[in-house]
Amino acid sequence: MKFLVVSDIHASSSALDWINERITRHKVDAVLVLGDVTHFGPMRWALDFLAALKAPAYVIPGNCDPLELPREVEKVATDMHGKSVGLDGFQLVGLGGSNPTIFNTPFELSEDEILSRLEAVSSKGMVLMTHTPPFGTHDQIPSGINVGSTAVAEIVQRFSPLVVLSGHVHEARAVTEKDGTLYMNPGPAKDGYAGLLTLNEGRPEATLI
Repeated sequence: MKFLVVSDIHASSSALDWINERITRHKVDAVLVLGDVTHFGPMRWALDFLAALKAPAYVIPGNCDPLELPREVEKVATDMHGKSVGLDGFQLVGLGGSNPTIFNTPFELSEDEILSRLEAVSSKGMVLMTHTPPFGTHDQIPSGINVGSTAVAEIVQRFSPLVVLSGHVHEARAVTEKDGTLYMNPGPAKDGYAGLLTLNEGRPEATLI
C-alpha cells in the first residue's frame, strides 16, 4: 500500500489543492493525517477539508485541534485516536494530541495517559502514527531542546514498530532508520511539505516530498 503522509495543516486553505494533486500523481491508496488539521478550530473547517480529500483518510488530532475532533471526524474519515486498524496485513495504530507544552494548547495529554492509551492498542511491528514524536527522534526545536514524548519513546522501545510517523515539531522534517524502525516527520503541510510511505512484503520505504 502507498500512503500520502501529511501533518500540521493548521487550517491552510491552499493545502487542499496540492495535497489532492499529489494523491492523484502518486496514486496513493490513502492519506495519513498526523494532526493539527486546524489552528484552534473551527471543527467545520476540518470536516470540510477532510471530506474534500481524493483518497480515504486516517486521522489523529494534534494539540491545536478541538477536543471533539476524534468524535466528529468519523463523519468523513477514519478516526485513529487511541485506535488500531488492520490494513492489508499491517496494523495501523494511532494516538493524537501532544505531551504537555509551554503553550497550554487544547489537546494535551499527560505522559501517563499517552502511555496507557498506547499500551492498550499497540502491537509488535505496528505502523505507529502519533502527533508528538518520541523523545529523542525528530523532536528537536531550534533552541536545541528535545520536546518529544517519553511515553511514545517507551512504546517504541517495547513494541519495535515497523514505522513511526509523527509531526508537531515543524523544524524536524526528516526520515531516519534506527534499530529496525523507520521514522518519518513529513514536515508542516501548511508550508507545502508531505511524505510518501510504501508498505509491502519487504522493508517499508519513506520519502519526503
